[in-house]
Amino acid sequence: MRRTLGVFSRVLFVCLGLALFGATPGRAAYPDHTVRIIVGYPAGGSTDIVARIIGAWLTQRLGQQFIVENKPGAGNNIATEYVTKAAPDGYTLFLINPANTINATLYKKLNFVFLRDIDPVANVIEVPNVMEVNPSVPVKTVKEFIDYVKANPDKINIASSGNGTSIHLSGELFKMMTGLKMTHVPYKGSAPMLTDLLAGQVQVTFDNLPSSIGHIRAGKLRALAVTTKTRSPELPDVPTVAETVPGYEAAAFFGFGAPHGTPKEVIAVLNKQINDALKDPGMLAKLKELGGIAAPGTPEDFGKFLAAETEKWGKVVHAANLSIQ
Repeated sequence: MRRTLGVFSRVLFVCLGLALFGATPGRAAYPDHTVRIIVGYPAGGSTDIVARIIGAWLTQRLGQQFIVENKPGAGNNIATEYVTKAAPDGYTLFLINPANTINATLYKKLNFVFLRDIDPVANVIEVPNVMEVNPSVPVKTVKEFIDYVKANPDKINIASSGNGTSIHLSGELFKMMTGLKMTHVPYKGSAPMLTDLLAGQVQVTFDNLPSSIGHIRAGKLRALAVTTKTRSPELPDVPTVAETVPGYEAAAFFGFGAPHGTPKEVIAVLNKQINDALKDPGMLAKLKELGGIAAPGTPEDFGKFLAAETEKWGKVVHAANLSIQ
């Protein structure tokens, strides 16, 4: 009897210790080494900026390095496929963006199914795109831009950060609703796209507000409109596209995902920390500077949002008859 009690006491002690330290038998507390955040675009764009801001927060709060790895190409699909093949252990994360919900319909053949192969962790922010032109384009309003393009058919290059991005589809939706003809010029990310827009090599884009707002405030780019239903608090004098083109609406978002099968307790840790970040005044100030609106919620909330966005953009892709092999 005494021996049985002794064994029971030792087992109880171990279980209590594991509970206190947030671990389970055979598994160390998460994280116990460096975590990688995979971004499907070059450094400097909106997706990369959000990944680095949240990565720094997680590094500080969880005591391990959360580093960003940029894997651009194929409209974000290279990075997405890489993550779907990574070990589902919480040490490879993915910065989800609108391209993921668009590419499901846009690309005829993918080696993954996004909604099946990536587990939602947490949404971070939702941001408007901004319709902007190089100041050399002689227009100041959406109406003037429409008239200018109609008077100069096929002479306007509309840039995007890549095929299938929200920047691309926001432009395609605008073309579809206005009947305008413009040549699409895709880039491998927002940063190189903006470099050519600033230099006047292309004339217009529908960029995510975070990566363009500094250029707009400096007068290097001219904002014609934002793509959301309501005006942005960061650009209160800039109208919405819908004020000229009724019914137009598009928005970007940035959140975290992980390979399918990542332990739920790991996802819970990350979700809690990201939601805590979205309550922090300093973090909210940074997001406000980027033009973003915090979008806290559960992994389940984010999953439902991703499914709805995939359905929405699928309809736009089909209506515009877009397809990439």
